[in-house]
Amino acid sequence: MEQPQIRLGNDEAWLELTRISEDAWRVAADWGSWLTADFTAHLSAEEVVDFAERTLLHLYSPWGGRAAMAMTPGRNNPLTLQAEPVGDGFAFVVRLTPNGHDTTCQLQMEIDPIAAPDLREAFHVLHAALVD
Repeated sequence: MEQPQIRLGNDEAWLELTRISEDAWRVAADWGSWLTADFTAHLSAEEVVDFAERTLLHLYSPWGGRAAMAMTPGRNNPLTLQAEPVGDGFAFVVRLTPNGHDTTCQLQMEIDPIAAPDLREAFHVLHAALVD
């Protein structure tokens, strides 16, 4: 059975979140093969569902402005997406924190604009895979 996952970006810069076990998710990112990240984050399905719901809420909001969505509250957050409106979509600044704390090297990268309908579909698929 295929695990729930989401991939944002293109061949030049991308972020991927894939469940690998009940409470473990693989966070992987690549920015032109110059900067890469690949680590396990301990997240519950409820945390990922909440993240997907908050992101979808923003993607459907009528104002569609700038927003930051953290995967989890507090300092143990492995992933933050900062959405920047561009045309009919959003570009993202992605901040990854392996092991969820400040004593590790953080990766911050940009993902080119993605059309809002494509983003909504990607987050709907992730959400549906976890709640159905």
